[in-house]
Amino acid sequence: MKHFFLGLCLVFSYLTFAQETYSIRGSIKDANNGETLLGATVFLKDTNIGAITNEYGFFSLQAPKGSYTLIVSYMGYENLSQNIDIQKDMSINFELTEASTSLEEVVIVAEESEQLNIKTPQMGVSKLKSGTIKKMPAVLGEVDVIKSIQMLPGVTNNGEGSSGFNVRGGAADQNLVLLDEAIIYNTSHFFGFFSVFNADAIKDIKLYKGDIPAKFGGRISSVLDVRQKDGNSKNYDVTGGLGLISSRLTVEGPVFKEKGSFLLAGRTSYAHLFLKMTEDFKDDKISFYDLNFKTNYEINHNNKIYLSGYYGRDVFNFDKVIENNYGNITGNIRWNHIFNDKLFSNLSLIYSKYDYQIILDFIELDWVADIKNYNLKYDFKYYLNDKIKLDFGVSGITYNLNPGEVKPSSPTSPVNYLKLDEKRAFEGGAYISAEHKITDKLTAQYGLRYSNFFRLGGQSMTSYVNNQPVVYNSELGIYERGEEAFETYYEKNESIETFDNFEPRLGMAYQINDASSIKASYTKSTQYLHLLSNTSSVTPIDVWTPSGKYIKPQKSNQYALGYYRSFKDNLFSLELETYYKTIDNRIDYIDGSDLIGNNTIETEILNGEARAYGLEILFRKNKGRLTGWLAYTLSRSEQRTLGGLAGGPGINNGDWYKTPYDRSHDVSATATYKLNDKWSFSSNLVFQTGRPVTYPNGQYTYEGLSIATYSNRNEDRLPAYHRLDVSAIYKPNNKPDKRWKGEWVFGIYNLYNRKNAAAITFNQNNQTGLNEATRLSIFGIIPSVTYNFKF
Repeated sequence: MKHFFLGLCLVFSYLTFAQETYSIRGSIKDANNGETLLGATVFLKDTNIGAITNEYGFFSLQAPKGSYTLIVSYMGYENLSQNIDIQKDMSINFELTEASTSLEEVVIVAEESEQLNIKTPQMGVSKLKSGTIKKMPAVLGEVDVIKSIQMLPGVTNNGEGSSGFNVRGGAADQNLVLLDEAIIYNTSHFFGFFSVFNADAIKDIKLYKGDIPAKFGGRISSVLDVRQKDGNSKNYDVTGGLGLISSRLTVEGPVFKEKGSFLLAGRTSYAHLFLKMTEDFKDDKISFYDLNFKTNYEINHNNKIYLSGYYGRDVFNFDKVIENNYGNITGNIRWNHIFNDKLFSNLSLIYSKYDYQIILDFIELDWVADIKNYNLKYDFKYYLNDKIKLDFGVSGITYNLNPGEVKPSSPTSPVNYLKLDEKRAFEGGAYISAEHKITDKLTAQYGLRYSNFFRLGGQSMTSYVNNQPVVYNSELGIYERGEEAFETYYEKNESIETFDNFEPRLGMAYQINDASSIKASYTKSTQYLHLLSNTSSVTPIDVWTPSGKYIKPQKSNQYALGYYRSFKDNLFSLELETYYKTIDNRIDYIDGSDLIGNNTIETEILNGEARAYGLEILFRKNKGRLTGWLAYTLSRSEQRTLGGLAGGPGINNGDWYKTPYDRSHDVSATATYKLNDKWSFSSNLVFQTGRPVTYPNGQYTYEGLSIATYSNRNEDRLPAYHRLDVSAIYKPNNKPDKRWKGEWVFGIYNLYNRKNAAAITFNQNNQTGLNEATRLSIFGIIPSVTYNFKF
């Protein structure tokens, strides 16, 4: 591996210009609060030389000596131009002023300005700003990052009240969700009604759903990279909101004599106060709270330290019978270092934990489980010249997965103590990638990631006769648990199983003209962790398990092709992307599988393969009083699970069947209209093909019992899902020099009260004896009002 990196760097070094060039480096910040601006563009006028700021607002470019006009731009801010005379290496920092017409900006933009998006090879990536999310209608008056990205093409969920999200036909666990580089394992509050991301604390959100950069690994569908604000380094600010069931407060300001800043943000809900007003629910409690923290200190111009963290918790207590609490904890300390004008680095030590507890008072049971990891990563960015930029780095993650400890909660409990085996693993990675401007019209982005994974010991492993944890009973026509042969104990420092994989990435962009381009990409990725759940959406009690002897890593190959065009000086833009994705080693569950409290999960699953393909269309209006977009996705997501070593026909007789994440048609429209300085309006319209499900198709009677028979897996669908949301924002006093700024947000979720089906169950009426289907709907029409303030 070392020789590969050395050889690749030597190849790049030969491509360096012979002409004498100098470096211009610096940072770009918001003039109002000192926040660094990610994705701002810096370019030399009348040349093809330019750069984009990284996650920390840093840029570097190289140019021959001479006089130039340097232009700095960022969406929603006034452009800045400055004449410079390049005779030596230079360091220049810029501060941009927010444009007075910021409400008329593009509400959803690509990674950089639209013109550069046409040129860069990155595809399948979208960026949302927190200001955009705050303008969109939201459930129960709380704006939501996860629900906002579901308005993008290729992104769906499993219906109202479901956690997580699905990208291009993939499962929720195939998405890598990062908050300031820390892994978030459960993104939901209120079982999916809200997300863990507080919009007041968020600066930037990127969703990579296709051409995933080589620096990211461990998931095969997408990466959601969420960055918290650094905090205002110039003034003390207080921001907050008061809603019907939740409120939030954020405080930020300078520290260390303006050499640093801090941000502290909190949210809490008080829905349980309303429950106490009703006789049926007065003993119930449903609430959540979370806390975001971030601070930084600039040691000198070349060194800066960041410290950030998150803590969130959900608490449920139903009639003092069932208690459930779960939450995430993250922490990250980072060191940014600038070696010279061309080399930038970021060293991070990250901690992440997700845990849950369930107490069942009626059987006196207490169940606790968690997953935690430590991650050390060192990333570098090297600006070789104005044609080649390199990214490279290494990382190592240790995992400790505790699937559950079951304890009796009282001396009279009938429950026996059970401690499931803790699972340990280590995942390492190294990568290098380059963005290479081959010609004025052709740009490439290529790279390679190497990953390895060690399933570590500290537990006993069961072996099975004929190496079959699952066997097919041909007489009964069902899959059963295999016969155990013996157990082997592995010490903590022993490796039970080892995997390693090379994951190449390639992207190409050809600029047809100043307004259009075509792009193509290929991404190979590997996922070593699996979320075990036989429900269609993420739940708090789902179990994560590592790859090992019987569960192999998931491997994905994704091919994508796209066409991009802007019209009328970027008044309108069109993005077309088509993709084809294959997945090896995608597990599925045998009929009647039992995952809860199971120490030998391998006896409940079969290994299969999956494929997904589709067409995504995004048409946007980027300027004017009315802005917004229309997104449409035509797609298919399928799986095939053969019997393999277990024998038998597999699932659905080995034929392809729809995954639970298949949506043939997905249409979403978002619009924002600014009436005047005081009033603005927005709306969302959503339509999705219903989720695949399995319905009973008959019944028979055996010894007086009525037993249902079922159709093939996922052969049926729920009814189509659709809704319309609207909101209005009223700013009673919009004077820019007024310290206190407030606004009222009025919203209606599901305006025409559509009773969308979360599930359909089938039962027999005890009085009539007839079979009945019951539709479960979570949300009807929900009005909301929120008061937001800042001072």
